[in-house]
Amino acid sequence: MHGDPIGYFLTWVTYGTWLPGDARGWVEYRRGWQLPNPIREREAAARMTEDACTLTHEQRQAVEAQIAETCAHRGWTLHVVNCRSNHIHVVVTADVANPKKIRIDLKAWATRALKRKFDSSRENWWAERGSIRYLNNEDELEAAIIYVRDGQDRHQLDASLRKDTNPKRQRGTLRSEARPKRR
Repeated sequence: MHGDPIGYFLTWVTYGTWLPGDARGWVEYRRGWQLPNPIREREAAARMTEDACTLTHEQRQAVEAQIAETCAHRGWTLHVVNCRSNHIHVVVTADVANPKKIRIDLKAWATRALKRKFDSSRENWWAERGSIRYLNNEDELEAAIIYVRDGQDRHQLDASLRKDTNPKRQRGTLRSEARPKRR
């Protein structure tokens, strides 16, 4: 389906900071990008079991350190990590059959570090899922690294990151957190 990717661009948000129905739009599992839906957003907020999670500077540093440690322990190449107050981006190369394992492991170990160092009673640090972008060549890998390292304060992705040549993903039939073009 994706050939042999040379890396993965992973993104996930903190708990409660980007709910289904969000005014910015949102990604529905297996259905792709969705338009804002205020009723759905209120329903999702009502189901939350904890306050939304906004990470402090110290928590962000702890997450980045734990991501680096986990990658080193697993033998994965961490190209760049950038933890923000409400989301995280990771660009990594790993020889795994399913890249979901990378995201699951990184989230689990980051959660352990946050619980150990900051708040052992908090249960929900991250949203349930997240994004996995396959990086299939050096240009895509470089563009992802630059975006994660330098582009977090910009409002738009570089054109090279927005370009997605998989026609199934563009129609929204594949689970993709990449925002498809609106019609």
